[in-house]
Amino acid sequence: MSFSTEELLISTITDLLDGVPSIAVGVSSPIPGSAALLRQALDGGTTRVTVLNSKNLQNLNDGVGDLFDRAAQGRIGAFFLSGGQIDGQANINLVGVGEYPQQKVRWSGSFGSAFLYYVVPRVILFRDEHTRRTMVEKVDFISAPGVSDPGVHRPGGPYAMVTNLCVFHFDRDRKRFRLTSLHPGHSLEEVLDNTGFSFDYGDATPVTPVPSEDRLALLRGDIAKRIADPYPKFAERVFSVPAA
Repeated sequence: MSFSTEELLISTITDLLDGVPSIAVGVSSPIPGSAALLRQALDGGTTRVTVLNSKNLQNLNDGVGDLFDRAAQGRIGAFFLSGGQIDGQANINLVGVGEYPQQKVRWSGSFGSAFLYYVVPRVILFRDEHTRRTMVEKVDFISAPGVSDPGVHRPGGPYAMVTNLCVFHFDRDRKRFRLTSLHPGHSLEEVLDNTGFSFDYGDATPVTPVPSEDRLALLRGDIAKRIADPYPKFAERVFSVPAA
């Protein structure tokens, strides 16, 4: 059965969420949101999922403030972050390009990313543009640091990064990414050419598993309908779910 790039990425992130009892998804995250719902479906509905700005997929009592409270209490097991720039120490930049504050490009800002990066145990970075423009040697501004100095209490931090080319896992002891799989049709040379930071890799890198027919059936059925609540344009484009 054929599958789209989005379906491959959703299935890949779903595997990274295995064993996480509670998952939260921020705004503008349709692929991570779909993966969280697929994980919930595969776990028989036991996984708790909340998607910000959703009418039916949000169980917060006091909006984002409640999300931060739960994260601080250790009640959020996984969250997703991204950035206009990401570097080899898993630092992310959500502020802009150039020397702060005189930056030539400005983005939306850091919001609560630094706090969540410190307290959520399994933070998955996601970026669907893997180029030297986004995967840089050193970010221009650190919105949220990937590593901390010795002695800093930090129960949370980067776990993995999924891009349109591959999957990395982050070694918190070595403070480096390691390439763990290449998406079908992509090569190590392509990843090296498009990555501005150095990373570890083995002699042979596995190919990212493709989504099974059962997963695709779930995605194109119940998950597509549910994700249309917060992300109607995404559901219509990827799953052909008509907009309400």
